[in-house]
Amino acid sequence: MTRIPTLPPQAPRTGSRFTRWLGRSVLRLGGWTIAGDWPDLPRLVVIAAPHSSGWDAVWGLAAKLAMGVDITFIAKAELFRGPLGWLLRKFGGHPVDRSAPGGIVDQTASEIRAAGRMWFVLAPEGTRKRVEHWKTGFWKIARRAGVPVYCAWFHYPDKTIGLGPLVELSDDPVADMARIRAIYRPYLGKNRGTD
Repeated sequence: MTRIPTLPPQAPRTGSRFTRWLGRSVLRLGGWTIAGDWPDLPRLVVIAAPHSSGWDAVWGLAAKLAMGVDITFIAKAELFRGPLGWLLRKFGGHPVDRSAPGGIVDQTASEIRAAGRMWFVLAPEGTRKRVEHWKTGFWKIARRAGVPVYCAWFHYPDKTIGLGPLVELSDDPVADMARIRAIYRPYLGKNRGTD
């Protein structure tokens, strides 16, 4: 039986009985479970790592549906062409032109600040390839929006999607990034870890 965390009162919600059943069925058929719980906060920046495979989106979307949580995410604009684009938008996706990322931070932070409830998720690596340094966009968005960062993770060896911990950011991005990277050190994606 796949464990599905109960959403706290302030969590943004979406979906129906059917979409929750669909998400749970996909997770169960894939052998995945969810560990941890969501914080009771109306606004968050959620980061998910390690992001090493396109399968992360499949399992992540299944978990999102299973829990009935309304999470906004961005993905490369190329994915939003055709029927897949309609589906991604339906599940909370927003296309982003990665060749012109300048205004994404301010725009997203403003949307989070203005929303009554909004959880925004992104992969700090910014790609499925191994990177030496994570992109700081999530840190900048969270700081400008005045919200904490919540860590979500994939651990493929035991097929677990993990929730937590919550990280309150400081004024020091270098120290915060080191602290957050250390949280992810034990977890292995489909093709690699975070180090």
